[in-house]
Amino acid sequence: MKRVSILFLVLFLAFQGIWAQMLQSPNGALEMEFSLKQNGTPTYQLSYKNKAVVKPSSLGLELKDDKASLLNGFEIVNTETATFDENWTPVWGEEQTIRNHYNELAVTLKQTETDRTMRIRFRLFDEGLGFRYEFPSQPNLVYFVIKEERTQFAMAGDHTALWIPGDYDTQEYDYTKSRLSEIRGKFDAAVTGNASQEQFSKTGVQTALMMKTDDGLYINIHEAALINYSCMHLNLDDKNLVFESWLTPDANGDKGYMQAPCNTPWRTVMVSDDARDILASRITLNLNDPCEIEDTSWIKPVKYIGVWWEMITGKSSWSYTNDYPAVQLGVTDFSKATPNGTHAANTKHVKDYIDFAAAHGFDAVLVEGWNEGWEDWFGKSKDYVFDFVTPYPDFDVEGIHQYAKSKGVEMIMHHETSGSVRNYERHMEQAYQFMNDHGYTAVKSGYVGDILPRGENHYNQWIVNHYQYALEQAAEHKIMINAHEAVRPTGVCRTWPNLIGNESARGTEYQAFGGSKPNHVTILPFTRLIGGPMDYTPGIFEMDISKLNPANQSHVNSTIANQLALYVTMYSPLQMAADLPEHYKQFMDAFQFIKDVAIDWEKSVYLEAEPGEYITIARKEKGGSSWFVGNVNGVDGRTADIKLDFLEDGKKYLATIYADAKDAHYKTNPQAYTIKAKKVTSKSKLTQYSAPGGGFAISITEIK
Repeated sequence: MKRVSILFLVLFLAFQGIWAQMLQSPNGALEMEFSLKQNGTPTYQLSYKNKAVVKPSSLGLELKDDKASLLNGFEIVNTETATFDENWTPVWGEEQTIRNHYNELAVTLKQTETDRTMRIRFRLFDEGLGFRYEFPSQPNLVYFVIKEERTQFAMAGDHTALWIPGDYDTQEYDYTKSRLSEIRGKFDAAVTGNASQEQFSKTGVQTALMMKTDDGLYINIHEAALINYSCMHLNLDDKNLVFESWLTPDANGDKGYMQAPCNTPWRTVMVSDDARDILASRITLNLNDPCEIEDTSWIKPVKYIGVWWEMITGKSSWSYTNDYPAVQLGVTDFSKATPNGTHAANTKHVKDYIDFAAAHGFDAVLVEGWNEGWEDWFGKSKDYVFDFVTPYPDFDVEGIHQYAKSKGVEMIMHHETSGSVRNYERHMEQAYQFMNDHGYTAVKSGYVGDILPRGENHYNQWIVNHYQYALEQAAEHKIMINAHEAVRPTGVCRTWPNLIGNESARGTEYQAFGGSKPNHVTILPFTRLIGGPMDYTPGIFEMDISKLNPANQSHVNSTIANQLALYVTMYSPLQMAADLPEHYKQFMDAFQFIKDVAIDWEKSVYLEAEPGEYITIARKEKGGSSWFVGNVNGVDGRTADIKLDFLEDGKKYLATIYADAKDAHYKTNPQAYTIKAKKVTSKSKLTQYSAPGGGFAISITEIK
């Protein structure tokens, strides 16, 4: 009967001069319709359980210096449908096995005026839609330059959105909550302090964009498999409530240089009437290619500490001397410079961190500020700052390597490029080989500052290709990458699982730069983490930053219980205990959870969720029987009621609950917590209070 109905619709629309075809998700809840307008413009629309999600929206690309762009004048050449269903095993992840199940429609279009071919491929999953443009080999379309991609997402209502401003160089914003129609009026407030925003559209926002309709649908727009293409923002026609793709330009203002055969990244629209489905979706990963690395045995999840937070807060410094400008890299011998006495990356201090890591079971130690160049690294538009192999006089690279090895601790390298991408590529092979020679298996790379060459930025095609080049070169050296300030992830970690982490959003460091909103961590899993794990660097126990640096009056807007829960709710196979060892020594009973919590998972269960309000997740450790539960809460106190029916029937467990005290509050009493233990089974229920900006964390171990 359904086939007859679809055929009737196609024939009816064709009679009216419009060609259309339907595609349903495997469970039938989502329905996508593709059609050609009378002028040959490709369009699509999407509905969920008969509710409009995306109204009829145009598809196509505007080309530069070309009289006929790929926008209209098309006719149908061919359509192909397929169903795909497989289970695949990630190298690391939120579950041991991921199902990739979708129905597909590929529509091949021919532009009659130019005799050029474009294919649009749609994949409809139970929880959302992915589609992309493909350009087969053809004589009339070989090299072309994209002026703008004109993909539209016409919203069916004035939804409530959690958004950050469109920006070519940073994603490190707190989120604004507003109606779509209110974005223009709130844009200036959202970008306060960033004068460069004057060049951007006042209604442009970044993906992943999270929205909620008045009748309870959750909608998320993002992209997947960003390879050899510019990062997509969304520009909003706030009168008609239509988003249109807005690619990041290069120094010439161009959006992409293409050579057929090629394709764009996938555009994704996730939708459900249950917010937990957005968190559980693996669309972004599934739209990426399978793993390209044949031997992945060297790629392993890492729990680490590091010489970092004390510099972020201003307690210590990255630079070895204050003699700048007298001391400049390549001009003066740093061994003759005057030490400033605050340089954190010195041999003795780093050994103390190694000792702490070894004593408490951490895998690795990160050290920033170990190499020459930090005296004038930022804001000087210098092409050559770091060589990534020359340590300061007080950092013994080989001695540290041997000491860490004797303690069973690995070291994580730090490469800050200061935005000078050409310089990094110039030194990359030597820098990665230096890591191999000294036992470093992972690197945190940074791209702080304006990108060099001048005029480029953090998210256009050229720099996206650099990030990919660094990732693939690192794989040749069996090195894992944790890229900070890079383009936001789009699931590329499936194909290249040595991309073990990214920052690419407002992380914990901003808690030392004036603070983040207390509900920030209830939003990130719905936005930034849609594309892959984040190196959020949680675990801060001392919330008053002035105790580390009297000149810094910042406050960490979180409770200790909230910080513990982040190890579960902010998924990453790379997890840092970011605070100073002396602060953990003050709260060793709470620190126990950080020591115990797993970082690689067999199964994840999303117990409750509301974007910007609360998230509760339970995860089972890979290779064991223990479970860990995390709850993060927004600005209002709340009591959660959760069932433990995810536990195995017939077994008994001991649940250790780390929770906010009754009088806890992220601002006034953040270090107030309680710890209690109780026996539980799969039939148990827990009722637990979370303070404003608070939460709870639970470790559940089997009683044998």
